[in-house]
Amino acid sequence: MEELKDTYRTITNPSKEVLFKDKNSKFFGYAFPITSEEEAKEHLEDLKKKHHSARHWCYAWQIGKEEENYHYRANDDGEPSNSAGMPIYGQIQSFDVTDVLIVVVRYFGGVKLGVGGLINAYKTGAQMALEASKIVKKTIDVKFVISFDYPEMGTVMRVIKENNLNVLDQKLELNCKIYISVRKREAEAIFEKFEHIYKVGIKEVEK
Repeated sequence: MEELKDTYRTITNPSKEVLFKDKNSKFFGYAFPITSEEEAKEHLEDLKKKHHSARHWCYAWQIGKEEENYHYRANDDGEPSNSAGMPIYGQIQSFDVTDVLIVVVRYFGGVKLGVGGLINAYKTGAQMALEASKIVKKTIDVKFVISFDYPEMGTVMRVIKENNLNVLDQKLELNCKIYISVRKREAEAIFEKFEHIYKVGIKEVEK
């Protein structure tokens, strides 16, 4: 039986600035951890302010924990079609990372590089940015909410403790709710444990 893939690779902090030069053109590379398209836009706006006299701000990003749910975008920002965004995205694929934005900012040096030269420059800028990043492996988690009345508290807490479950939030009143996250490969077994407890409800929280 094939083992369930429940990990992904990402970066935890923005990379340091890297620089690649070719025929007087300068290519500054950056990598950022992101979880939404809005975050990507914010980083791009910041870089456009920082490099306001640059010619191009080319980028690619990918969001999603699992391959079938990946959401990505690549942008050439005025460079010839597929000479910038896709070479940058190719490095995201090559390094097997997600929840990441790579931006390569170009200052034109007066000499045209040609499409082949541009592809190489943007690919190298993206590669250097990822090499300057700390890449980590994280687990894909499933979130549940457990619902129960106060008298069932001891039973619920015992299962949480015995299985070393990660509690995200809790509302402990007459009608209690505890939000937990469980590693994907253990999710089904944990769900069944709570489902079989009398007077306790459990359901997956929408992502």
